[in-house]
Amino acid sequence: MKNIQQFKYIHQYHELAGLPKPEHPLVSLIDYSQVNYQLQENSEFSWVQDYFSIALKKNIHIKLRYGQQEYDFDEGLMSFFSPGQVMNMQMNKQSNPKPSGWILMIHPDFLWNTNLAKNIKKYPFFGYAVNEALFLSEKEELMIATIMQNIQKEYHTNIDKFSQNIIISQIEVLLNYADRFYERQFITRKITNHQILEDLENILSEYFNNDQLIEKGLPTVQFVADNLHVSPNYLSSLLKVLTGQSTQQHIHEKLIEKAKEKLSTTQLSVSEIAYELGFEHSQSFSRLFKTKTQLSPLEFRNRFN
Repeated sequence: MKNIQQFKYIHQYHELAGLPKPEHPLVSLIDYSQVNYQLQENSEFSWVQDYFSIALKKNIHIKLRYGQQEYDFDEGLMSFFSPGQVMNMQMNKQSNPKPSGWILMIHPDFLWNTNLAKNIKKYPFFGYAVNEALFLSEKEELMIATIMQNIQKEYHTNIDKFSQNIIISQIEVLLNYADRFYERQFITRKITNHQILEDLENILSEYFNNDQLIEKGLPTVQFVADNLHVSPNYLSSLLKVLTGQSTQQHIHEKLIEKAKEKLSTTQLSVSEIAYELGFEHSQSFSRLFKTKTQLSPLEFRNRFN
């Protein structure tokens, strides 16, 4: 992308959105109905921000790319962005109803020397390359909006020695609710999720049925996630909820399935099978096979003789 602007501070976004300067330099809740981007219709703008954003938005008239993927705002309400991510915004023609919602911005300096500073990126939705916003019921939307407004009320009042801890506690409550809602979304959006499972099976089957194993070794979690157009964290979280297994475990399951096929239908030695499955050392293959099946490769083969 050309002309990527660096937003080091929250007030720079306020300027882009045609808003007054933030009341607090490190935390700001923006009423999205008041946003007036200083951009022409159909123009594009790219930036990298040095702060976290948590958005709860409706009726958005923009197309947003987050990293390399288009972000789905059309139906989902809630989205999360972390420092260092490239974003690209294209303005569309304004129409009714008017956009509404909230954007909570948190600079990492506000979290300094707190547990949340260490833990915030452990919430998987901040690392998503997936193009899916969080879906909320009306009750959940009201709950999230209330928490955001409580944060705003706190920094509106006179700042004292308790303010930071109170605001951070509210942020943690918001993130924990979001974590719960995302896990539910993994389950309830069955069509999309089952499509990912089907695509995962196809990717692994294709990989294990050609010469890539010999040339490249076992597929990595990153390789699988890239081919599914999601982040590794998102994929593992989804698979854990749907199947109880991580991405790595799915890769190993496919490997063992292929190994069993070769052990039972060919006369190849264990070393030859290990080589064809991408292992440098047959001992590593034998250890993994026994861990997964409770049998050595030869013990498994002998069952068919």
